[in-house]
Amino acid sequence: MTNTFQVDLRGIVDLLSHHLYASPRVYVRELLQNAVDAITAAGTPGVVTIASAEHTGDGTLRIADDGIGLTEAQVHELLATIGRSSKRDELGFARHEFLGQFGIGLLSCFLVADEIRVHTRRDGAPAVLWTGFADGRYAVAPGEDREPGTTVTLTPRRGTEHWLTGATVTELARLYGSFLPVTVTVDGTRTTVDSLPWKGGLRPALDYAQQTFGFHPFDVIELNVPEAGLTGVAYVLPTSVNPASRGGHRVYLKQMLLAESVEGLLPEWAFFARCVVDSTELRPTASREALYDDSLLEATRDAIADQLRGWLVRLSVADPGRLRAFLNVHYVSVKALALHDDEMLRLVEQYWDMETNAGRLTLAEFRARYGVIRYVKDGDEFRRLAAVAAAQDVFLINGTYLYDAELMDRLGRIDSSIVVERMDPGELATRFEELPAATEVDLMPFLLTAQRRLDPLGCEVVMRAFDPDQLPALFLKTRSAEFYQELRETRDRADDVWGGVLDSVDSYSVTRDRPQLVLNHRNPLVRRVCALGDEELTGLAVEALYGQALLLGYHPLRPQDTALLNTSFLGLLDRAVPGQDRA
Repeated sequence: MTNTFQVDLRGIVDLLSHHLYASPRVYVRELLQNAVDAITAAGTPGVVTIASAEHTGDGTLRIADDGIGLTEAQVHELLATIGRSSKRDELGFARHEFLGQFGIGLLSCFLVADEIRVHTRRDGAPAVLWTGFADGRYAVAPGEDREPGTTVTLTPRRGTEHWLTGATVTELARLYGSFLPVTVTVDGTRTTVDSLPWKGGLRPALDYAQQTFGFHPFDVIELNVPEAGLTGVAYVLPTSVNPASRGGHRVYLKQMLLAESVEGLLPEWAFFARCVVDSTELRPTASREALYDDSLLEATRDAIADQLRGWLVRLSVADPGRLRAFLNVHYVSVKALALHDDEMLRLVEQYWDMETNAGRLTLAEFRARYGVIRYVKDGDEFRRLAAVAAAQDVFLINGTYLYDAELMDRLGRIDSSIVVERMDPGELATRFEELPAATEVDLMPFLLTAQRRLDPLGCEVVMRAFDPDQLPALFLKTRSAEFYQELRETRDRADDVWGGVLDSVDSYSVTRDRPQLVLNHRNPLVRRVCALGDEELTGLAVEALYGQALLLGYHPLRPQDTALLNTSFLGLLDRAVPGQDRA
């Protein structure tokens, strides 16, 4: 006798199709999962047979297994279980039971089918035929006698027929179920393989990377996390990737593909690796397209991080040259890790070349040569100081690049024997040679003239002797001077209330550094300017040297600096070109 029932499955179908699954293709995965679960519950080796729409002859798709099967009571119970699950999270909890998983997997077929028939029998019970419809109706009737197991038949919805074709079903069966521990065939063709590729040695793992991801990895790292029942490999990418656009990881649960691009399996810094893993213990989300972020996943992530870190350490010992080749490609990942990992910081210290004014050197090499790790954080500052500092035997590291300055500071914090200093440009002037007292006296008229011309710009003029002698002048600004200059410029733009506040801050300091124009007495042009004797021409020349020092040092130009450059250039041009109209 056929019993027909009406339940509200439309809400569940809508939840599945619009809120749970990203694509209808998951119906093949869900049917395979149900079949494998049934075979596992039976406790015997099993076979899953799929016949596509072309092979059934009537446009339907059939999937059959020789698993444990269901009784009539269980058929009713599985629908009652999922019928109570009206929310995404409730569906996730329902999956933890065999019947809940079977029911949700079954209803996912409504993504592509209008009608689902389940012909099933458990050993010792009569066969049952369940027929479900997308509008919520279902019927339960006695089925034709059969061997224990289950056969599911799908009648396609209009417009979804292509999902049931042989080519599509074969592709999806291989995608999701090629590693399953049971034999799966589609239209007589086997879609499963005998073993996981990473368990067959290096060559199968390399071939899998080439076939699946389209690259030959830099290296292959074996992964094993017993707590999560996880095995697999991490492929070290042969080229650098943008961390924001890196791909996810291929994750299998009990040898069924969860998803091709799973996030959260590795720590953020490990974007140099692409993983393929299988786990028996990690939990999927309700959609079975991502991993549930719980304490086990966190522990697994930490364990994989330790194994990646261990690979780097072993590489540094066994093959330093190969480690350098790796760092040349994936230095951002390793430096990001070194921000909070002492062992990786030491590795960066030993093997990562940094830009210095003495050539590219590792921090270890730099420290061995020069003692103090001295750096600047601004690229323009490094360019303006590099040659002059080297001429005074002051050696600098360019700390502009990502994480470099933070890593140098951290190295000094974890090892008190290492001195790390950020270079203040004003300190360089203390390395220049002071002039003899008699020379200073002779130059006093010139220095007074020069100072009067640059006082409106807030700049102090000093005369020193330094190399290289081809450089006539150097504009130096200490960090303190830079702060007070920015403070005054901000005060000038602020309203009366904020201007008063900033005046208070400005007046708090008794002494204020000013930027310095350091003139080089070893430079022939500077000595000729000192000897001009014409106060106006001397002033124009000093202004021109000031502007040239700003431009040469990549300093930003304020409006008053730009105006001075124009007037000094025109003034010098006026003095250079003879004529009766000169003012």
